[in-house]
Amino acid sequence: MKNFFLCAAASALLCSCDYFFPVDNGELSISFQKEIYLTTKASKDLPDTNSFILSVVSEKGRVVYEGPYGSAPQPISAAPGTYTVKALSGQPGSPAFEAPLYGDEQLVLVETGGLSNVNLFCTQLNCGVKLTFDNSFRQMYPGAGILFTAQEGTLAYSAAETRTAYFQPGIVTLQLKQGDALSPLMSRSLQARENLVLNLSAPLGGGLNIQVDTTCTWINEDYVIGGDGQDPGTDVASAMGVWDARQNVGAKEVWVYGYIAGGDLTSSKASYQGPFTSKTNLLLSPKYPVTSREGCVSVQLQQGDTRDALNLVDNPQLLGRQIFLKGNIVASYYGLPGIQAITDYVFGSR
Repeated sequence: MKNFFLCAAASALLCSCDYFFPVDNGELSISFQKEIYLTTKASKDLPDTNSFILSVVSEKGRVVYEGPYGSAPQPISAAPGTYTVKALSGQPGSPAFEAPLYGDEQLVLVETGGLSNVNLFCTQLNCGVKLTFDNSFRQMYPGAGILFTAQEGTLAYSAAETRTAYFQPGIVTLQLKQGDALSPLMSRSLQARENLVLNLSAPLGGGLNIQVDTTCTWINEDYVIGGDGQDPGTDVASAMGVWDARQNVGAKEVWVYGYIAGGDLTSSKASYQGPFTSKTNLLLSPKYPVTSREGCVSVQLQQGDTRDALNLVDNPQLLGRQIFLKGNIVASYYGLPGIQAITDYVFGSR
């Protein structure tokens, strides 16, 4: 599952929000703590956190930021006060196939001159139902299907359907649909993160049997995007994001992940597009693309196999690739917190 930190100048926020912050403001650092997504039966491809809709709203209703997580500045500048920070993978709506909804909402206090860290632990907010149809059902009710009815609308489920239907938490009703005729079958109250499989059959002698496949009911922890209590950086699964790495100068032999955003570093500049000329360094960012070094970390490529495999001169196709690096976090390398003495690396899925 993908975990991203925000990398952009705070001034970008001022251009998009019609809101001027005083000089004694505080800052919000918002992150998904872990970017290794857990694969679930409900969704093979969990959503990219860059596409989550992030909103930061003051207790008086003033919108500080609203838009894609990947486009938000890091950190976000905000006047002292209490804020609601919310992230959603989509918008709640009518029943739909293959539409799991993930999100989290937290209250955070911003103090003058302080940095408030918000770690988002996004879980599934809606519920799902998947039907399987025995051959006896198809023989007894040729051409028939099921009509789901929920508070937010209806959804037709044919006997050939294999996808999961998603609903807002509440009561879901199933009706047998034969042409225009509807026959009530059952109702079930489902909570957030509950995903239910029902097996439908029609044995000889009449009637319709509905069996709950409890072995295929998956709930709660398998839907957590980010965070499992493990010390950050211990392995790839607990790798620190770029922003966390910047706050952990001195850590040794830890895993850090981000995007290869550029190279050709100097003490004040970086190149964000090729062709590149230096094989000795990279710029690692929490998202891609970026146009500023702010919020990023530098990477030293020592002579050897790692440099040969990762430098942008010989490997320009790596620009924009997600990567996990194991090394030491230093206070400054080319004017940025940096990663040196890399001993291992793994490319991410994005």
